[in-house]
Amino acid sequence: MPGTRHAPAQPFVSGLPRHAAVFLPAAVPRESRIAFWAPDGDALPAEGVPATLQVVRPHGEGVRTRTVPAVTLTVTAALPVLVRAARALRGPATHPATRAWGTAAVQALSLVARGRLLPGLTPDGVDAWRAGPLDAEDIAHLRAVAAALPHEGYATPLAGRRPLHLPEPEALVRAFLDAVADSLPRTPAAPFAAGRPFAAREPQQVPGIRDWAAQVASGADTGVGISLRLDLSSFRLFDEAESGTEPEEDVRRAGAAVVQVHSLADPTLVTDAAMLWAGAAAAGFGPRARIDAVLALRRAARVWPPLLRLLDQQVPDVLALSDPELEDLLGRAATRLAEAGVLVHWPRELARTLIATAVVRSTAPGSATDGTAFFDAEHLFAFSWELALGGDRLTPGEMDALAQAHRPVVRLRDQWVRVDPELVRKARKRELGLLDPVDALAAVLTGTAEVEGEPVAAVPVGALAALRDRLTGELAPLPQPAGLKATLRDYQARGLAWLDLMTSLGLGGCLADDMGLGKTVTLIALHLHRDRPEPTLVVCPASLLGNWQREIERFAPGTPVRRFHGAGRSLDGLADQPAGGFVLTTYGTMRAGAARLAEQPWGMVVADEAQHVKNPHSATAKALRTIPAPARVALTGTPVENNLSELWALLDWTTPGLLGPLTAFRARHARPVEHQTEEDGGNEAAVARLAALVRPFLLRRKKSDPGIAPELPPKTETDHPVSLTREQASLYQAAVDEAMAVIGASEGIERRGMIMKLLASLKQICNHPAQYLKEHSLKEHSLKEAEPRIAHRSGKLALLDELLDTILAEGGSVLVFTQYVTMARIIERHLTTRGISHQLLHGGTPVPRREELVDRFQAGEVPVFLLSLKAAGTGLNLTRAGHVIHYDRWWNPAVEEQATDRAYRIGQTQPVQVHRIIAEGTVEDRIAEMLEAKRALADAVLGSGETALTELTDRELADLVSLRRPV
Repeated sequence: MPGTRHAPAQPFVSGLPRHAAVFLPAAVPRESRIAFWAPDGDALPAEGVPATLQVVRPHGEGVRTRTVPAVTLTVTAALPVLVRAARALRGPATHPATRAWGTAAVQALSLVARGRLLPGLTPDGVDAWRAGPLDAEDIAHLRAVAAALPHEGYATPLAGRRPLHLPEPEALVRAFLDAVADSLPRTPAAPFAAGRPFAAREPQQVPGIRDWAAQVASGADTGVGISLRLDLSSFRLFDEAESGTEPEEDVRRAGAAVVQVHSLADPTLVTDAAMLWAGAAAAGFGPRARIDAVLALRRAARVWPPLLRLLDQQVPDVLALSDPELEDLLGRAATRLAEAGVLVHWPRELARTLIATAVVRSTAPGSATDGTAFFDAEHLFAFSWELALGGDRLTPGEMDALAQAHRPVVRLRDQWVRVDPELVRKARKRELGLLDPVDALAAVLTGTAEVEGEPVAAVPVGALAALRDRLTGELAPLPQPAGLKATLRDYQARGLAWLDLMTSLGLGGCLADDMGLGKTVTLIALHLHRDRPEPTLVVCPASLLGNWQREIERFAPGTPVRRFHGAGRSLDGLADQPAGGFVLTTYGTMRAGAARLAEQPWGMVVADEAQHVKNPHSATAKALRTIPAPARVALTGTPVENNLSELWALLDWTTPGLLGPLTAFRARHARPVEHQTEEDGGNEAAVARLAALVRPFLLRRKKSDPGIAPELPPKTETDHPVSLTREQASLYQAAVDEAMAVIGASEGIERRGMIMKLLASLKQICNHPAQYLKEHSLKEHSLKEAEPRIAHRSGKLALLDELLDTILAEGGSVLVFTQYVTMARIIERHLTTRGISHQLLHGGTPVPRREELVDRFQAGEVPVFLLSLKAAGTGLNLTRAGHVIHYDRWWNPAVEEQATDRAYRIGQTQPVQVHRIIAEGTVEDRIAEMLEAKRALADAVLGSGETALTELTDRELADLVSLRRPV
């Protein structure tokens, strides 16, 4: 090339990849070069060998040639540049042409590393290595690179051609692979390199080996591999032998494998070995094809020795197979051969293989699909293997015949079928025993069961399949009940249809919608739709009695409703009531009057805010279980607050027996879910299994769900960190120092109790020193007595003043939640001193007074509503509020969210702003971080509660409670 000169190999040049690379082939492949040029006219780096390059560039509607400056490298010197370009991300730092040649360089290096090198000669008789033989995958890769090569990568015209001709990209890439193959083996380490053909870099004239080189080149271009094709006609001969006819000796074979020969260069070129040896093969197989096929057979025989028998035959075309050999070829031998590049092709008729499925069916004749007797402890379910062919179940007779099979291929339904020995074992031992209702339902809903410690696919049949389909299928829409004076939203209508399905099946259910989404009106609609003569019993917290009565009177006017509450409570005359209505009672009253309530026939029992019975061992939960009903519905916004035992308590009440005994539920489901950690990635399978089991019995909707969120105004949440006052900081540090000294010397339940006491003390100090020092009275009349100083002692209280001043100046209303009644009293005194209109609701507020307070706030008479979190965090409708302030943090984020939902709910017409006040640098700061993590876990139906903190080590506890000064 004009203007070029040879130079030693250059080091990697970082600036070259952004320029276009083009391959310049030479007569001797190892003397080829890579040129880099700048299509955009940019300056080239001062590396490599300067040169000029003639390139073809687009010009108008045609092209023209021009001479451009370039930098050239030898092939070996260019390889690091190209490989780096191939691995670079797309962008301006790498030119597409250079990236394409880099991809070709990676393939060339791979071929050399795999030993794909063939000796050959150039047309001038010079020794030259070639890349080969190339298999189908190599050729496909080469063609893909050529197709992706931009024109800048082959822009140098062919010399002496008029009109101008550019190189064919595929031929150019092939020449590049040969250039790399001819360059790399020629190193000083090559044996006898100096002056020896195929080792020295200098051209070596060896015309005497031209015939040998041509023969090698021909064989390389048509290198062959082998595969095996099973002959179905042999199986038919075997079938005839089994029919009673005495076969000839050469027919006593289980089958035969036919040897096929195929070209590595062209995968479409395939022929039987018999045709190749007879000279009848298609053109394209070179003169070495037979030798290469024998060599391929010999290599395959190292993997599977029976192939050695083919080498004893004059024509290695067909291998007769015995039963054991055929069985081996059906299994592990085929895998080993495939790994060695020898595929085993089965007749199309054998593609439909048998599969085994664990089947669950009812043993009771004429089982109904309504689920009413599903959890009868004496009702067991059959569990057995069932085999299917192409999706069609085998009959018992066919499975019996299969159980007697002793060969890997059998005749079933007029077709040959591959048979896994494991399937034969399952056909012989089909019965897997009996399942109790809990295990049967788990298998039906999750689709899996455990057999001999391994999970297997399980499907229901008969009545169980019908029940499964009803539980998991699409819900049929219901007409709106005639007596309902409301228009249900779409998601409420779906909730009504789901509740009707579950109660009509006798299975019960838990409606676990977010607070404020209309669970009450949905339940009223269900009562009207069922239209039963027996009344519906609603058990709820005392604060919700008035809300239930008002909602029933509003949405179902004319429906009888009475309260079973207070000193004069009575059910007299209820049986004579012409139409079923509602009876409302509280959890406390229900617990005391359970015996009387159990005597009354109920059409349905509803547990509102059902988290009140989340402890299955509590007297309230036990009393609720004694009240019989054909339908049970739990309403709650938080089906799980602290652990999955609470979920068990709810669902075991709505559908007794659904999840089995509590101990078994904890071992099988709860423990694997609750013990998941971020380090091990979590037990996703356990979560999915539990979710599949409970999903049909628990309907959970959130305000963020599609179709619900657009109906609500926006909500914003803000964390407000505040500093402790000097008094608070001193008390905090003293409390930590004193407690940690004692905790470190204690253990067991005593240690856990001390930790709980410490945490409570620290939270009180963060609230206000007066709360921790007990400088207050809990009695309301103490407001008239001399008060301790409250102002200017708490950072939280100071921020509360600022928030209230701003909110009230804008004419807004606000809810202020605290988990401590004593803290609410302190805030109450403080607001009285400041002259701010407010009111307080706590657990000791009588029911009539609660209803009055709610009405006053909703009417706009009082702008500030102080609420005890536990007593007022659920059930109340306080949409007047545009702000919610959490003065202190609860241990469970779901509880805080429920409290927020007193304002952020259906019916709200204004944006809601949520303010969380957090003492900076304290345990509250760390708890805030923990709550965010816990909120994510709550979505997987679990929570741990503050009791988990009692299990921290001394070091972990010290890190949690230590006072960290703000930076």
